[in-house]
Amino acid sequence: MASRDDIMIEITPQVLLKAYSCGIFPMAESADDPALYWIEPQHRGILPLTTIHVPRRLARTVRNETYRVSIDTNYDGVIEGCAAERAGRRSTWINSRIRLLYQELFRLGHCHTVEVWDGERLVGGLYGVALGGAFFGESMFSYARDASKVALVHLAGRLLAGGFTLLDTQFVTDHLRQFGTVEVDRDEFHRQLDGALKHAADFLLLPRETPGAAILDIVERANHHQPAR
Repeated sequence: MASRDDIMIEITPQVLLKAYSCGIFPMAESADDPALYWIEPQHRGILPLTTIHVPRRLARTVRNETYRVSIDTNYDGVIEGCAAERAGRRSTWINSRIRLLYQELFRLGHCHTVEVWDGERLVGGLYGVALGGAFFGESMFSYARDASKVALVHLAGRLLAGGFTLLDTQFVTDHLRQFGTVEVDRDEFHRQLDGALKHAADFLLLPRETPGAAILDIVERANHHQPAR
């Protein structure tokens, strides 16, 4: 279901959080379109946190700390990376209203970023919204091999440590499917969302720069001590 924000009603951070709690999220048709669409997919992508698959090579990259990973240190850089045009995608749905709304959520502590660094260069990352025990992934980007994948593994470990029970990916892509992302229907998503919203979780329970080895240990323990493949 999608409805267009044609009359440009005011959307506050509180309205946005209420929409997330109802399973709805905003998108724009393009970066130049000032209007927003409210989206509620019939089928929703989720990444079950207790069955995440981390490929062997990626696990080595995370454990060896090929990249440095930080949390909530560069909102503007992550948004710019997610909004940038790149091969296979000529336009973006992140318009000026999206940027400002999520910046306000960031200041309120509901929007979070994961940044991946190669030296002093930001080479990948993601952002999303935390509400109760649910995390709503919004977008990710990568300028270096596996950078966005490293961000996702760090996100998963942080969510597990903080007591989150739902990682919403909105849609299922090939990139996400390799980690175990599945598609559920709207009713099942709302069942899981309702349960997650009843839990208090802490996105910042771990230090803002947690070693990759510690992140992998958290993920692997949640997967019943099954080694990364």
